[in-house]
Amino acid sequence: MPFPAAASGTFQQVTGFGSNPGKLAMYTYAPAGLPGGAPLVVALHGCTQTADDYYRHSGWPELADRYGFAVVFPQTGAANNPLSCFRWFDAAQNARGVGEAASVLQMVTRAGGLFGTDRSRVFVTGLSAGGGMAADLLADYPDVFAGGAVDAGPPAHCAATLSAASSCQNDDQRLTPAQWAEKVRRADPGHPGPWPRVAIWQGTADTTVRPVNATELRDQWTAVWGIGQNPSGTRSLPGGTTETRYDDAGGRPAVALHSIAGMGHGLAVAPGSGADNCGATGAYFLDAICSGYHTALFWGLDSGGPTVPGLPAPSGLTATATGADTVALGWQPVTGAVSYRVFRDGTPVANPTGTAWTDGGLSAGTAYGYAVAAVAADGTAGARSTIVTVTTPGGPAACWTTDNYHQVAAGRATLTGGLVYALGSGQAMGLWNTFTVHTLRRTGPDYYVLADGSC
Repeated sequence: MPFPAAASGTFQQVTGFGSNPGKLAMYTYAPAGLPGGAPLVVALHGCTQTADDYYRHSGWPELADRYGFAVVFPQTGAANNPLSCFRWFDAAQNARGVGEAASVLQMVTRAGGLFGTDRSRVFVTGLSAGGGMAADLLADYPDVFAGGAVDAGPPAHCAATLSAASSCQNDDQRLTPAQWAEKVRRADPGHPGPWPRVAIWQGTADTTVRPVNATELRDQWTAVWGIGQNPSGTRSLPGGTTETRYDDAGGRPAVALHSIAGMGHGLAVAPGSGADNCGATGAYFLDAICSGYHTALFWGLDSGGPTVPGLPAPSGLTATATGADTVALGWQPVTGAVSYRVFRDGTPVANPTGTAWTDGGLSAGTAYGYAVAAVAADGTAGARSTIVTVTTPGGPAACWTTDNYHQVAAGRATLTGGLVYALGSGQAMGLWNTFTVHTLRRTGPDYYVLADGSC
C-alpha cells in the first residue's frame, strides 16, 4: 500500500487536557516551525479505526504541511463502544457540555494553548461515526467551529439513542429542512449566528450510511443558513464527483454537497504527488478524490500556509519541578543551533543560548506543557520537540463557590445564549443568574473544572 511522504512534524499524544468526561485520547500533529495564529482542524476517525489510522491515511498531515495548520486527532475505543465508534447517537455524549462532545472541546482549548491557534479558524471533520460526531459538534459549538466536513455521516442530532441510530443511517427520516434546522438550533439555544460552513461527502453506493443522509445534511444546513435548497452552482470534480454549491447572501459557499459516483462507505482519498492528491488507501480509505484537499479549499485554508525548513527538533527534553513556582528544563544540543526557543503551553517564553533553562513565577499545583525548538543563525525556529508535561507541587488548587453571575463576572466561566460554561473545560453550569451556585476549581492557567462538594 503506498503511503504519503513523511510529514515534517510530529504525531504525538497529549495528556492532561481536561476532565475528559467522554474518556477520549488526544493526539496532535503540527508541521515543523508552525507559527502562532495558524488554523486548527479536528479530525475524527470512523468505527474500528484509531487516531493513528486517520493520521496515516486521511491526508490531513500532508495538507497541514502544505497550508500551515495544526491537527487534533481524537480517539475513542472499545471501552466506550464495542466497535470504537464515536457516540454521535447518545444524548449523554453528543450534546454541548457533556461526554465526548465536551472532551473534544477540551482538546480544542488545549491545542489552542499549545499551538497559539487562531480561534476564529477552528474546523472539524470526520468519517462515518466520526462524521456524525462532527455534525453534532458543529451544532453544539457553532461559536467554536468556523466550518466542518461530514464524510459518510448522518445529520446533526439525528439520533439520541442507540436504537435510533440504525434508522438514521438507513432510512429517510421524513423531516422538513426547517425541522432538521431546529435540531441544530436546539443544540445551542439562543445562538444568533454566524453558522459554520459545511462540506458534505457521500458515495452513491454506500450501504452503511445511505446517500439520503447527504440530502438530509444539505437540507439541515441550508435551512440553518436560511438560503434554501436551490443550488447556486454545480461542477464536476475528479473521481466521478459532482459538487453542488449553496451560497450565502454574500456569494460565498455556505454548504457544498459532494456526491461520488459508485463509491462505497469510506473516506475519499487520492494517493499521489499532485497538488490535488493526498492520503493513502486502506480499510474505509477509498481511492477516488482527495476530499481533504477540496475541503481545505472550501474552508479557505489555502491562503498562505507557511513553509519553514528549520533545524530538527531537540531530543531528550526533561522538565523537573524544583519548587512550587519553578521548573528546570534541559535538552540535547542541535548542530547548527545558535539559540533555542522555549514554549510553555504553546507560547514562546524564552530564548536561551544553552541547553538548560529554568522557568519561574509559576503557579503552585498547576500542570504546564513544555517544548523546545532550535533556532538557526537566520532566526528561523525549527521543529518543536515532543511536549513534556510537569506539575508544580503545592496544596489544593484554588476553589471559588459563588453564583453563575459572579463566576462569569470574575472570568472563571463564559456566557453563551444565557447559559454558563466553565472556562477552559467547557463544563455546563446552567443558567446565568444569581440563584444557581457552583464551585469551580482552577487546575491550570485559564482552566476551571466543576468541583461541587469536593473543594
